[in-house]
Amino acid sequence: MDEKELLEKLHTGMIRCLLEKIESGEATAADLGVARQLLKDNGIDVAARAGGPILKLTDSLPFDPSEDDVAKFA
Repeated sequence: MDEKELLEKLHTGMIRCLLEKIESGEATAADLGVARQLLKDNGIDVAARAGGPILKLTDSLPFDPSEDDVAKFA
């Protein structure tokens, strides 16, 4: 097995392991951070859509958007 194949196998194994932990509910904050960074490093992102999980998450956060410094400059 060459180096590229080994790296692909490692990448796939890490993704499977993280996904299993997340789906089982056993993922720690560190696991979620690793998953987030893995997605970011691989250019994976999603657009927020009505009723989607990203908007549900933002709606559940304890922040008032009117107090957001970024919103003041938009």
